[in-house]
Amino acid sequence: MGDTAGMAVSHYMASGMGGIRTAGDLVARMEYSRSMKVDDAKAYVAGRLGISPLDIGDECIMRELREEMMIGTVTGIPGAPRGIAAKMNIEKLLGIRINSCEKFRSMLSN
Repeated sequence: MGDTAGMAVSHYMASGMGGIRTAGDLVARMEYSRSMKVDDAKAYVAGRLGISPLDIGDECIMRELREEMMIGTVTGIPGAPRGIAAKMNIEKLLGIRINSCEKFRSMLSN
């Protein structure tokens, strides 16, 4: 499967899980960064969040967790991190590196 097809499938899966409304974006990141299969990625993300793999698809549970863990929500919350700040929190949570965060850090060090 080529890169474009692989990206389309992962995007489809992440969108189907609700993207940032639930944990679809986090699962997709694990699929890309660690070449995990979707079930393994879901289990990994659920473990890092401290919930069951079934709960990562629940919008109510995930909204509250995303706010508490400061990893971004669909609608902005005053004072809550969004954009690159939320992505940096996602890096810490999942134990991965995100290219845009690396780029941002390199811009700050210049």
